[in-house]
Amino acid sequence: MDDKTPSFGVCPCCGMEFGYGDGDLDGVRRFRARWLARGAPWLLSLMRPKSWNLETQLGEVPEAFR
Repeated sequence: MDDKTPSFGVCPCCGMEFGYGDGDLDGVRRFRARWLARGAPWLLSLMRPKSWNLETQLGEVPEAFR
């Protein structure tokens, strides 16, 4: 993958569709804000690692995307 070509895969955690929902930075931020406002539910909860931590995950978001 070249990090520019959309895969249209769906994140099992937040449900973002890569190449559709992340078309611009403001859209990414709005999506994340809505997801967090809903309590950050996993789309596919069976795939959630037992050690997953929301604060740790959000800490991994690059500064440019916060």
